[in-house]
Amino acid sequence: MVRQLTLRKTIALMLFVMFVLAGSGVTTYLIFNKSQSDKNALISELVQSTRNGVQQEIAIYFQDTPVLERLAEKILQIPAIRYAVIYDRRGQPILDLQLQRAFGVSAQALVLDKVDFSTLETISIERNSPYHNGQVLEVTIPVYSFVNPQKAGMTRLDFGAALALARNQGARNVMGYYVIGIDTNTLNEALTAFGFKVGITWLVLAIFAAWLSLVITSRITAPLANLARLAEDISEGKLNQTFRTKGSGEARKIAAMLNLVLADLNSQKIKMDTESHLLNMKVNERTEQLSQRNKELQEAVKQVTQAKNRMRQMAYYDSLTSLPNRQLFTEQLELLLKIAHREKSAIALLFLDLDNFKRINDSLGHNAGDQLLREVGARLSSCIRESDLISQYFSEESKIGVSRLGGDEFTVVLNKLESPQTAAVVAERLLESLRSPMFIDNHEIVITPSVGIAIAPEHADNVERLLKCADTAMYHAKQTGKNNYSFYSPAMDGTSVGRLQLESELRRAIEREEMVLYYQPQVDIETGEICGAEALIRWKHPERGLVSPIEFIPLAEEMGLIVEIGAWTLLEACRQCKAFHDQGWILPKVAVNVSSLQFNTAFVKLVKEILLETKLDPGLLELELTEGVIMSNAKASIRALDELKELGCTLSVDDFGTGYSSLSYLSQFPLDELKIDRSFVIDYDKSQNNAKLVSAIIAMGKSLNLRMVAEGVDNVDQFRFLRRQGIQIIQGYLFSPPVPADAFAKLLAKTPYFNQIKAIGSR
Repeated sequence: MVRQLTLRKTIALMLFVMFVLAGSGVTTYLIFNKSQSDKNALISELVQSTRNGVQQEIAIYFQDTPVLERLAEKILQIPAIRYAVIYDRRGQPILDLQLQRAFGVSAQALVLDKVDFSTLETISIERNSPYHNGQVLEVTIPVYSFVNPQKAGMTRLDFGAALALARNQGARNVMGYYVIGIDTNTLNEALTAFGFKVGITWLVLAIFAAWLSLVITSRITAPLANLARLAEDISEGKLNQTFRTKGSGEARKIAAMLNLVLADLNSQKIKMDTESHLLNMKVNERTEQLSQRNKELQEAVKQVTQAKNRMRQMAYYDSLTSLPNRQLFTEQLELLLKIAHREKSAIALLFLDLDNFKRINDSLGHNAGDQLLREVGARLSSCIRESDLISQYFSEESKIGVSRLGGDEFTVVLNKLESPQTAAVVAERLLESLRSPMFIDNHEIVITPSVGIAIAPEHADNVERLLKCADTAMYHAKQTGKNNYSFYSPAMDGTSVGRLQLESELRRAIEREEMVLYYQPQVDIETGEICGAEALIRWKHPERGLVSPIEFIPLAEEMGLIVEIGAWTLLEACRQCKAFHDQGWILPKVAVNVSSLQFNTAFVKLVKEILLETKLDPGLLELELTEGVIMSNAKASIRALDELKELGCTLSVDDFGTGYSSLSYLSQFPLDELKIDRSFVIDYDKSQNNAKLVSAIIAMGKSLNLRMVAEGVDNVDQFRFLRRQGIQIIQGYLFSPPVPADAFAKLLAKTPYFNQIKAIGSR
């Protein structure tokens, strides 16, 4: 804390400062005056030295350097002079003694601007000199003459006569001039002794003035200082002090009155301190009680708030993904529908369902499924604007314990929809957000969604109806290939009802023996012989006829029936192949597709049991798995495939090129065959890149010593292209569509394809 100056010190300081300022001014003036006097005296001496008669004028006119050198030498003997240069009237250098001696060059080497000095007496310029380090005062002194210097050709005698004549006329001309450099540092050194004496004198006077100021002010302000100390003691509560002072009778009377006042104040202070102490004790006691009550109240409020937040979190947010749950979603949607009705705006509801999510739970476990749902929720949240409402949707029948069964369904609400196209853009964004693979428990998983879109109030004006419309549109998107979106239309309602009926009938199809296998031959491109057949399941519906696998296989996977249907397909294919051989028809192998939901630890055991039951040679059974199936858990797949190879089965990768394959893993799998997906065969002629891609797949398969099969070959051009690329086996409508077992037996008997291949080659 900075202490304030006392009155005594303030007055003393003011007097001292005034003396210092006055003394500094006087000292500065004396030194400056001395400096100017010395400088002017030196310049006057130089002027007298350069104007010493006719000899200067004659020597400059005739440029008699020896004479000029003798004259200038006297000037250089002055200690402060550093150089002297003599110029003629035109500004041309005649003599530079300092330059000539120091640097060994002639005076004519110094070139200056021409200046008319006819009207100049002396000129002094302070600058950096080329002849000396430091500041130099340059003095220019004209040399005057009564002779006209412009008259050329004069002899010394003529010059004397002209000088005498000119003196009578009184005319003066500039004959030349001196430029003399004075070292200011030398001049300043001469002032050092003088300045030192003045400084010592001023310092002694300053010390004396300071002492005198303190003495005078201390006597004047002593009573005031005592009074200030007393006031300070009173402010600090020291009322038992007395005021003592020396001085006149008035000061003594003031001291006596102050002492009486202090005595009364001291008495009142003691009384007030006692009462204040008692009051503080009561206040502290009551404050402590209130503080304790306040802490208890705050703790109670905190617990209530936390409980309320937990209850709200449990009531309105999904515990798995932390997204709003169905309760909060319904309340928000109801509110938004009311606002939209009042403002006559539109709302879009996007209902999103993950394709084949049950397969993840069945193959990797529910923990992996939960991680996948969290990642999906995070990705959806990252690509939706702040005004959109995302929630995880559960059907009304779902309970908390079984929420994972419906946990792959999400909804997105787009408020104040500008146009239906905006909903389509958001749907595309949702699809795009899930296209990149997810890494769950060291598995690379690609999950695709199907999105249904319903618009309010165009399609519905309440929550229940809007959800139903969006759900119907979502199932329509699944039926049209999955991984896309579809807008609701009233025509879909019938399809939705038909789907429910189809689900019910599919559950009873196996019991009623409505499933049947068709066989499509695989033909050797060189011999035309049937080297195998793919067993393809069909549903012979009693009313609808043959139902395509495209319609009921995805439905069976969603319903969890695919494992049962797959087991039946495997058993029936093995039984039929054994029957062909018992009848004498040679079928080298029968290929059976394996669903991703089938390929687990129990599948190898199932294959072994079916081979024992049907007594089929394991070498006649080929199992077709997609890239996604074997790559979902590459290490586990290698173990399972090795066990199947030990049984004697052959292994094929179906739809090769449409999934995510790791070539390093592919070389480790004990595979026998690669089947090129029909999409590559169909599009080979669409671009040169497509054709090169098919060629690359065939070359890669051959490098791995795998049998190459092309499926979907439907015309001669495709056949010829594949044969040029070196394909071995072809499957497609060019030779035969899938046919029932009895029709396929006739194909085995006829072997009609050799002539057909020969005919194609001859065209």
